[in-house]
Order: sequence, then C-alpha cells, then structure tokens
Amino acid sequence: MTTTEAWPRSARLDAPKVLERIASITGVRLVLEGPAPGGEVGAAFVRWPDGRRSVLTAARTRSAVLVDRARVAGVPTARHELTARVDGVRVVVQERLPGAPPSGLDAGLVQQMLRVNDQLAGILAGEPDPRPAELYLTSDGPGFCLHEPLAGYDDRAARLLDWVRSVGADGSHMIGDDLTHMDFHPGNILVDRGRLSGVVDWDGAQRGDRHFDLVTLLFHVRAHAPALAVLVEERLKLLPPRRMRAYWAHMSLRQVDWSIRHHDAATVQRWLTVAEEGIARL
Repeated sequence: MTTTEAWPRSARLDAPKVLERIASITGVRLVLEGPAPGGEVGAAFVRWPDGRRSVLTAARTRSAVLVDRARVAGVPTARHELTARVDGVRVVVQERLPGAPPSGLDAGLVQQMLRVNDQLAGILAGEPDPRPAELYLTSDGPGFCLHEPLAGYDDRAARLLDWVRSVGADGSHMIGDDLTHMDFHPGNILVDRGRLSGVVDWDGAQRGDRHFDLVTLLFHVRAHAPALAVLVEERLKLLPPRRMRAYWAHMSLRQVDWSIRHHDAATVQRWLTVAEEGIARL
C-alpha cells in the first residue's frame, strides 16, 4: 500500500489571506468570524461592515446563475453577494442561510432531499446545449476523480479502477435537461428544526440528469444509514442500467480517490466496501 503523501491534496481555504486580498481588490473589508462546519476544502463565516453575516467559500465554476435557477424552482439556495479571483482561485461570498448541517439522517430528511431533486427536473430545458458533463471515468478530473491514486494504493482499489475504466469505455458523459448539483449529500444541506433550510456547495453544478444526484445521495446513505437506502433506490428503479453503472462508477472513483488523498485507511476501506457492494447490485 502506498501512503497518501504520494499524491497531491486539494488546498484548504486560507480565509484570513483571502479576506485581505478581497479588501485590496474591492475595497470591501469583511471580518472573519470563524470556520464554517463541514466541507472538505473549507468555508468561513464572515461579517460585512453593515453587520450582515455571510459565508466565504472557494469555487471552481461560475455557478451563480444556476443557483438562482434552483431558487426560482423553490430550492432554498444562497445568493452570491461578491465574487473575486484571489491568486488564481475564484472565491465567493454568499448569503448565510438559516440552519446547520444535520447531525444524523432520518427518513424525513431523505424525503425532503428527494423533493429537492424533483424540483430540479427539466429546469434547463430550452437553454443552449453546453458540452455534455464529463464523468471522468477514463481520465483524471480537475482535482478530483484522479485515477493514479487507485492504481497505486492497493490491489482492491486497482481492481475498482479497472472496473471504472471498463464502464467508461461504454461512455463517460452525462446528458439531460435537469439541473444537477453534482455533490448532493447530507453534508451539503442545512436543517433548521427538522426542516431542510438550505442546499449549499453548488460549485460543480451543471446541466445533466438529476438521477445522478440521487446516485450520489444513495452512495452516502448506504455508507451512513443503510436502512434508508430503499427510499432512494425506489426513485432509481427506472434508471437505465447503463446510466446507473456510469453514475456509480463516477461516485466510486470520486469517493475512493478523495479518501486516499485526504483521509485515513479505514475511510478508504469503507468507501471501497460501499463501491463494491453497489457494483454487486448492478
């Protein structure tokens, strides 16, 4: 087994440095209140001069328009209040929504997430067709879905990579008219007194097939609350097998790669188990 130090990690948000650069670029001086909970790359709570409280995050893409479309469809999302490029990294200051990440998962919360998924159906129909969304089954993604960590980690991960690539040989793109969040799991929602009060981290959002988000949710539910998996599986019954394999392959690659590079061996093995058990069900 190769150590995780052999592969690059994604840099975490350096909030104090980013706020200084925002002040120098825009003249707006935000006050850092502290780190926001959850998130793999990091986020921070900040305060405007007029006392408003917001959230600072990094962003890979320009997702504000898509976030607005989701809000119009009824999904609770945060308005983008300021964007800037700091040392080559796009950063966003966005509205702070009520609530906090859930401490656990229950049937009621899963059902609320399923309703959010329904709200994103077809809302990009009629828009100009962009390039199909890439699932990175045959080549590396931009900082995630890297192949080499699986190839060099251990035999189990290498076998999973072989399967992912074989699925990718049959197609490695996603098409559709839905808005897809692309990282739709309980860590990216907020809950306020049992009510889903926000969906956050739309950084990778793009046009595609909303069932991809359900597969993402299923991957996490099987890992953390397997008794609830049937609620998501019911929604995926009619998904064509080819698409299910492609979406499961993406999630398997994504979670195992990220765990190899950022987490401990036990986490890697847990995600490998989820991936393998899902493959056996396909």
